[in-house]
Amino acid sequence: MVLNKQEKDRLPATLQRSPAKAQATYMHTLESAEQEHGDGEAAHRIAYGSLKHSFEKVGDHWEPKDETGPSDDQDAKTGVEARTGPVRTAGGVDARASKTHLLEVAKRLGIRGRWTMTKPDLVTAIDNANHRATAMASRQSKAG
Repeated sequence: MVLNKQEKDRLPATLQRSPAKAQATYMHTLESAEQEHGDGEAAHRIAYGSLKHSFEKVGDHWEPKDETGPSDDQDAKTGVEARTGPVRTAGGVDARASKTHLLEVAKRLGIRGRWTMTKPDLVTAIDNANHRATAMASRQSKAG
């Protein structure tokens, strides 16, 4: 599925910097969710949930995961269970990946002290680094 300009303009900035397959996955799911739930936050959450099964956020963009599947405990929930209780996600970090994979992502993002971190600490550090990279990219695109 190749997106037209109107569809690409609807993509969040992180997806505009991501592979075409990530863009198509998000947009296809978003359009389906909007038909059922309307154009709102729920449709976007559903689209991100679908995206996170095949892609992980690394810095200011999304990259294909080595293995498909839920990216965190919240993403693994279904039905009513997914809509009840606190909604805590890993923000696009593949929290179910191996510690070795998370260490590699942390290295690419320049996270200091990564070797002494636990797996949950790595997930948090990567999520924080992703937020910083996205904010920086956003500032640069507005300035340029």
